[in-house]
Amino acid sequence: MKHTDPSDISLEIAASTFAALGSEQRLAVLRCLVRAGTDGLSIGELGKRTGVTGSTLTHHMKILAQAGLVTQEKQGRSIICAAVAYDAVRDLSAFLLKECCADSPSPDKDHPHG
Repeated sequence: MKHTDPSDISLEIAASTFAALGSEQRLAVLRCLVRAGTDGLSIGELGKRTGVTGSTLTHHMKILAQAGLVTQEKQGRSIICAAVAYDAVRDLSAFLLKECCADSPSPDKDHPHG
């Protein structure tokens, strides 16, 4: 599986994506969609599971979609929401940990990245 090199992520893109996740409700929505897997959830079910409903859920989904983290697709009379950016979330974590302990005076043998 090909992953983007975390060094390819600019500070601006990382900041923008982290900003999209900078709300407890948006983070809860994304986590719920990640748990649901690639099939996603209807907007109604997503609201039930997260406790975020109506225009607030619509607002949060718009921000997450603009960040490229989720999609919304109309299927019949339902809107199906799904997390799509599993690699992007992994890359954000790698971006944060890429230079872990690089400026530490001595390597930390107990640190998972050191």
